[in-house]
Amino acid sequence: MRKNTEKLAFSGVCIALSMVLGMVKLFSLPMGGSVTACSMLFATLPGFFFGTGYGLLSGFAYGLISFFLKPEFYSPAQFVVDYIFAFSALGISGFFSNKKNGLYIGYLAACLGRFIFAFLSGLLFFAAYAPEGMSPVWYSFAYNISYIGIEAAITIAVLFLPVVYRTIYRLKGKFRQNEEVNLIHS
Repeated sequence: MRKNTEKLAFSGVCIALSMVLGMVKLFSLPMGGSVTACSMLFATLPGFFFGTGYGLLSGFAYGLISFFLKPEFYSPAQFVVDYIFAFSALGISGFFSNKKNGLYIGYLAACLGRFIFAFLSGLLFFAAYAPEGMSPVWYSFAYNISYIGIEAAITIAVLFLPVVYRTIYRLKGKFRQNEEVNLIHS
């Protein structure tokens, strides 16, 4: 019970940090999407630390909170794709939780998952905004990669800083130690 409470509390802190960092925008696009101060990184950490289930749940919560703070949607289907699926996809990081270079690979996979749903949303719901003569597929790709890709590249550069990388792995190790101690005392 205690370990679940710690995991949920940590996940809540990560969601809060994602929300706060999401307000620090390097630039925003006119129809949604922005490059932020590594907000997606904190949204992927619950998955990386505790596995896919916690990651998907945290991403889902992050998407709902994002919607409630800035409710922009045009149809229920678009809401589901943009807020539920795209943000929940950040939990994909959990699939790489115990892999070599799992922090980097998990983060990139989570960003790719979010990109895929943003791309689909652009293609399905916003294709009419493509400039005349431009393919809606190319428009959606270019629009969404322009913010998700740039933020992913910036965050990967930050993750390559030894102090950031070591701190994240040290914190993950602390949670593992606490789990082992709790198992011994159970």
